[in-house]
Amino acid sequence: METDEILARSTAAEYATWFKALADATRIQVVSLLARRGEPMTVGQIVDAVDVGQSTVSAHLKVLAEVRFVLVEQHGTARYYRINQTCVSCFPTAADVVMGHPVPVQPGATTCETGEPR
Repeated sequence: METDEILARSTAAEYATWFKALADATRIQVVSLLARRGEPMTVGQIVDAVDVGQSTVSAHLKVLAEVRFVLVEQHGTARYYRINQTCVSCFPTAADVVMGHPVPVQPGATTCETGEPR
């Protein structure tokens, strides 16, 4: 991408949702926790770790799941949350694109919607 080219509106809108999802300290803590833990966690486990109320953590998880940074797995009555490594790894590339830095491949919505590489 040339430095004077404008970013496509659809790409800019997608990236804006990613930046907005991470525009909260608790959500950053949750993403960091899940990424470092490397295994699915229940809301209760996340609440204990970040020391924020259950309803607040649930609301933050919903935002993170909407942009696919977090994936939800249902096991019986329990819901387990895990980091979507594929999507989270797209984020630095998105930041590079926004700043006009050259990148080898632009991430697409498909990667983060499915959690699987294209």
